[in-house]
Amino acid sequence: MIKMPSGNSYLDDLRSKPEVIDPPQIDELLEVCKELNDSAQSTFKPNATISSSVRELLECPVCLNSMYPPIHQCQNGHTLCSGCKPRVHNRCPTCRHELGNIRCLALEKVAASLELPCKYQSFGCSGIYPYYGKLKHESQCVHRPYSCPYAGSECSVVGDIPYLVAHLKDDHKVDMHNGSTFNHRYVKSNPHEVENATWMLTVFSCFGQYFCLHFEAFQLGVAPVYIAFLRFMGDDNEAKKYSYSLEVGGNGRKMTWQGVPRSIRDSHRKVRDSFDGLIIQRNMALFFSGGDKKELKLRVTGKIWKQ
Repeated sequence: MIKMPSGNSYLDDLRSKPEVIDPPQIDELLEVCKELNDSAQSTFKPNATISSSVRELLECPVCLNSMYPPIHQCQNGHTLCSGCKPRVHNRCPTCRHELGNIRCLALEKVAASLELPCKYQSFGCSGIYPYYGKLKHESQCVHRPYSCPYAGSECSVVGDIPYLVAHLKDDHKVDMHNGSTFNHRYVKSNPHEVENATWMLTVFSCFGQYFCLHFEAFQLGVAPVYIAFLRFMGDDNEAKKYSYSLEVGGNGRKMTWQGVPRSIRDSHRKVRDSFDGLIIQRNMALFFSGGDKKELKLRVTGKIWKQ
């Protein structure tokens, strides 16, 4: 649906200057929504088909998102979502009258009578959900798109796994490998220059799935360290079906790590900051490199297997 200009310069100004407002928590919404659903079931008959005019009634005039309880209204009946209420300083964004603390219970009950498709329908979800249950479903929907796992830049691309694999290959020029074993060499001429950036991301295809191997340097307190870990391109319940091992060494010594790959639903930073991988202190890394402390030369080998 194409939106026509609102003609309200105040609303346009609000939309052009977004503020970070903590939205109502899903658990809080569910408690209110359950009460509304329970009362609505005896009054309304759920209907999966709703008109565009009803959709517009449930759309916040400021953020243009669907409204969830508490839905606020002014004395003239104009409605507003609870997330945007602090932004308008208790003034109705439509008529500029004082908002007060009036809830639009009628609209909340109308919403409770509706059923809607998941917003990830285009990604393969065919479910129909009650208006207030739809929010929780979408936060956990297995069809919701994944964020790009590349950690070397603030990439905002989202999509399904095949799309992201092509995106990593074409746009980030990531190395692609087939097979469940790997042997990679990481070299840096000045090992004392540690940056908070990913050195290497490699994608492996095996067992009909895709895995991302991360290797990077980062600062742990005042000491620079290196970390290698594997992420699974899929959901956590599937990731747990696999295990992997990493090994690094030199000069007759070696370090090994065995773990379960984390889903790319967990951000790269979350995995790194939990130290869920092979961590190599700088002195040990230099020792593995030959001990001359002039160049970092690490060889990381690994294996992925299905449980």
